[in-house]
Amino acid sequence: MNKDNCFQLGYIAKVHGLHGEVVAMLDVDFPEQYEDIEHVFLEKNSRLAPYFIEHFVAQPNGRFLAKFEGFDSIDSATSLVGSGLYLPLTALPALNDDQYYYHELIGYEMEDKSLGHLGSIKVIYDLQTQYLIGLDYQDREVLIPIQDDIIVKVDKDTKKVLCQLPDGLLDIYLED
Repeated sequence: MNKDNCFQLGYIAKVHGLHGEVVAMLDVDFPEQYEDIEHVFLEKNSRLAPYFIEHFVAQPNGRFLAKFEGFDSIDSATSLVGSGLYLPLTALPALNDDQYYYHELIGYEMEDKSLGHLGSIKVIYDLQTQYLIGLDYQDREVLIPIQDDIIVKVDKDTKKVLCQLPDGLLDIYLED
C-alpha cells in the first residue's frame, strides 16, 4: 500500500500483557468509528504492510487494546511498538459540506481577505501541537496555522481557502 493513499490512524504505544496484545493510540476525532476494523497497515522500515486484527477493544482516552494475528507473545508484540497505524483514505468517514480533511486542502488556492491571492497549498504539516499550511509566497515557504480565527472559509467547489492572516505574519518570512 502506498503511504500517499493512506492516513495515519495512530500508533502502537506499548505491549500489554504476555499474550501479544498491544496498546494502540488513535489520533482521530471520533475513535469509536474504528472499533470494528478488521485490518490496518503498519509502518515498518518506511513501508506499509497489512496486519489482520483479532480484536480491537476501546479503552479510555482514545486508546485501544489490540491483538494482531500471528503475534502471540510479549516478544513478538514488542516488535510492533512504535509502528504507525494506517488506513486507506477511502476508509475516512464522510463529512458534511462545510467540513474537510486537512489532506484535501493540498492543491487549493489560498486567498487572504486583505492581501488577495497568496498561492497554492503545497503541504500540510502536523507538528502534534497544531497543523500548518505550507505554501510558496514570493518564492519562500510560508507556514500558516490552521486555526478557526485564521481560516475563514474553505470552498470545496472552487478549491479555495479564504483566510485572514494576523498582521505581520508574512513579513516574518519575507525578511532577510
